[in-house]
Formats: sequence, structure tokens, C-alpha cells
Amino acid sequence: MIRFIFRRTGSLILLLIAVSFITFTLFQLGPADPASAACGQECTPERIAEARVALGMDHPFLIQYIDYMRGLVSTRMIGAPGAESTCQWPCLGKSFQTNENVSDIIARSLPYTLSMAVGALVLWTVSGVGLGLLAALRKGSATDKFIVGAASIGVSLPIPVTGLFLLLVFVNQLHLLPFTTNEINSPFGPHGPGAWVLNYFLPWVALAVLFSAAYIRVTRTNMIETFSEDFIRTARAKGLAPRTVTFKHGVRAGITPVVTMLGMDIGLLLGGAVLTEQIFSVPGLGFTAVRAAISGDLPVTMAITMLAAFFVIVANVVVDLAYAAIDPRVRLQ
Repeated sequence: MIRFIFRRTGSLILLLIAVSFITFTLFQLGPADPASAACGQECTPERIAEARVALGMDHPFLIQYIDYMRGLVSTRMIGAPGAESTCQWPCLGKSFQTNENVSDIIARSLPYTLSMAVGALVLWTVSGVGLGLLAALRKGSATDKFIVGAASIGVSLPIPVTGLFLLLVFVNQLHLLPFTTNEINSPFGPHGPGAWVLNYFLPWVALAVLFSAAYIRVTRTNMIETFSEDFIRTARAKGLAPRTVTFKHGVRAGITPVVTMLGMDIGLLLGGAVLTEQIFSVPGLGFTAVRAAISGDLPVTMAITMLAAFFVIVANVVVDLAYAAIDPRVRLQ
């Protein structure tokens, strides 16, 4: 197990380097000119040249990339010659647009995205697996048909449609829930966990509907196959209680594909969060990433991309460990 963790940690570092290099290269090849965007409305060729020096863009591509990566592990100097400032490691640089430390921007945006992602993740996992299991246990009944029908509708609804529908019904018409406010980004803040749940409930539902529908279908199919296996019939023949057969033997064997699916979907979570944050005006990482990409703000784009890649890789490592813990037949090689 220790060798596995060390091996995956090495893979994590290599993947992060690859992601950073690809992002840096794409940004350099893109049409946006950060120097022109950073010098203000009254740009002259001289001011653009000064901005390029201040942003460090007067150096060759590889020198810029190596200097950025070096800042992740050691302190470096940033800014134009004569007006340099110290950037403590891990140095993510300063925003080309606001000259604010990127680490401060990430620290400000991350709680909003975590608040939305964690709630949506719990909601779609519990509802998807629970309803999928219920449909499998009631196979062929009206309950099964209703759940499968609802899942078919849910999986075909894009996030913008679901989000706008929820806002129209529950905020504008029924006035049952408030529109999201930027004053709440944690259940441990002064507003308390109740206000936190109410603030993010609609974004959670908008983000969870699409994923939950897919989990219902996968869970139902796997559980139906598992309940027809020989070891389930053996457990029933031994006279074990139906609850024991279902949850101790059936769910444990049938849930492993769902766990693998969960690891992959965490990677897609940021993509869904970008849309959801735009609809509900939540200033999280997705909202910030879109604005940075449009304005050509390389340091902010690089930092959010690498942070997202880090979460995806770590989530997959955790899923691999959980997979082995849930299913004894699986052994890590």
C-alpha cells in the first residue's frame, strides 16, 4: 500500500507538470495579449513594451515557464527591473489585471466553490445511489418506472436550463428560497449552517440533477445484476435476513462501479461549477477562471487549472483506495 501511495504521488507530480506546460503553451499561442490588456485604455507601443517587461513577457517562452515553476518551490522576484517585489513560495505570481497576489484570489474564491461542490456531491451521491437501489429492489413496479423515467428526464437537462428553472420557480414565483449572496461562503461563518444550506441549496440541486440521474441508472443496472449472482442466492438459501443480504452482500459488491464513476465525476465537477456559478452569480473558482481566461490573465488561469488538476488526481487516488476497501476481491498491484 505504501509503495502504491508513493507511486501515485510521483504520477501526481508528473501530471501536474504536464498540465502546467500544456496550459502555459496554449496561453502563449492564444490571440490574447496580456500586455495590451494590462496597460489600460490609453495604450501606446511604448506603454505596451513597458507592460511586457513588468509582466516578464519579454523573456523567451521556456525561460518564463521555468521561472514560473521555480516559484512554486522557492521564493522569487517578480515585476519590472527597479520595481521588483518578493513573492514567497509557493509563488503563483500576481494577476495581470489587478496586480493582486494570485494566492489571495484563490483563497478568496475557493470557499465559494467548495461550499457548492461539497453539497452537490453529497446530494447527487445520496439521491443517485439511494434511488437507484430502490428502483433495483422494486424492479418492474410503478416506483421503478417512475424513478427510471425521472432519471431519463434529469440526464437530458443541461445545467443552465435546470438552474434558470429553479430560479424562476423557487425565487421569483414562490419566494421559498433566497437568491445566493456573496456574504455566505462557509457553514462555520457568522450566519450559521442553516443560512449556508438555504443559500446554496438551489445551486446544489442544479448541479446535482444531471449527475444524480446518471447515478440512478448505473446503480440500478449494477444492483439488478448483482442480485442475480450465485453468492446472493446462496446467502438467501442460508436464511439470512433480507436486509443483511441486500446491504452486507449486495450493495458492497454492486457499488464498486459507482465508486469508480464518482472519482471521474469529481473531475467534471469544476466544469459544471463554472456554469452553475455563472447562473447563480457565485464568485467561486469557475467564475474567476472564466473572467481570467477572457482577459488573458495567465497567472490566475494557470493557478486555477493546476488546482483543479490536483483535486482530480487526488480524488482518483482516494477512489482507488476506497475501491479496494469496499471490494475484498480487488487488490492494489
